[in-house]
Amino acid sequence: MPMIRLTVPAGALTEGGRGSVQSDLAAVLLRWEGAPDTAFFRAQAWSYLIELPEGAATTAEDDEPRFLVDVTVPQGALSDRRKAGLVEDVTKTVLAAAGLSQDDALRVWVLVHEQPEGTWGAGGSVIRYADLVALAKGERADA
Repeated sequence: MPMIRLTVPAGALTEGGRGSVQSDLAAVLLRWEGAPDTAFFRAQAWSYLIELPEGAATTAEDDEPRFLVDVTVPQGALSDRRKAGLVEDVTKTVLAAAGLSQDDALRVWVLVHEQPEGTWGAGGSVIRYADLVALAKGERADA
């Protein structure tokens, strides 16, 4: 199942953005993965917010906040088109949560990590991508 981790400098998000960014990012990820919008799949989309202490992140040029988003999905879950859409929407979501404009888009970096088949486990078992696809089809049929 997908995971998304946002790493930000402390204080870089607005109060409202800090309160909603994790659920917003999880929803973006599920949408681009093509997962059904069901309670089961929403519960499997883990979202982490990691806030770094002041001064822990900088560049050689300036101290403007930078945002790193790590996305982990099963290999094969995202086509090139879906990755591009995911990166675009994740960037917009992070900018909105920080109260920044599209002009600041280069402050947001998104790294998509594809977990190779047979290396993802949950509940004491290896989870295969084909199992997830079958589960998603079943969830759609039940909706």
